[in-house]
Amino acid sequence: MNWKDYFSTSIGKKILVGATGLFLIIFLVVHCYVNAMIFWPDNGKHFTDAAAFMGGNPAIRIVEIGLFAGFAVHIIMSLMLWSQNAKRRTVGYEVKAGNKTSKWYSRSMGLLGTLILMFLILHLYHFWAPNRYGQFFDPTWTEGGLYKNMLITFYPPWVVAVYLLGCFSLAWHLMHGVKSSMQTFGLATHRYKGFISSVGAAFAIIIPLLFATMPLYLHFLGHMAR
Repeated sequence: MNWKDYFSTSIGKKILVGATGLFLIIFLVVHCYVNAMIFWPDNGKHFTDAAAFMGGNPAIRIVEIGLFAGFAVHIIMSLMLWSQNAKRRTVGYEVKAGNKTSKWYSRSMGLLGTLILMFLILHLYHFWAPNRYGQFFDPTWTEGGLYKNMLITFYPPWVVAVYLLGCFSLAWHLMHGVKSSMQTFGLATHRYKGFISSVGAAFAIIIPLLFATMPLYLHFLGHMAR
């Protein structure tokens, strides 16, 4: 069996989902660190400097291509696995085990992933696209344009509510995804299973919670400035 045939199997797809998932977890940490600079009481200067560095660094731009590829592979392989599992369950169980055999978020990865995908598209529309346009066509963008755009974007309450829903979906997605990725690569052995579950749960709470505080902070900051 060659590598192309291998990645067409369920095991191969799970490995791709796990590998891209770990890559995206690293991205979340970096993204959260940079965005958390909005909390500096300097009217967005630290955040603007960090965003300018990330946007103008050629190495980061190359990584960004890999990031989009990682998202695409993760989404496509996950959907294929979900479809395969759904086809195997052509006849429903007479008695549903519920949380006795698996958590609800483990059984709802398709729904949670779809909500995150919708949120991601909105996030790209709000920030990634304007940021790239500003970097190339607006000389004043590096003087705080992205920070001002964040204040404007998070001014309406409904936008904040959508982002909070996205963070909520991300938290439950990570609650299953981190542990699942470790299991895929054989790291969640009996000896370390409890430790990995604890670390995964802490990550799934802390990172989305930090992301959730950002739109709330900018929303109230924008309203206080008016």
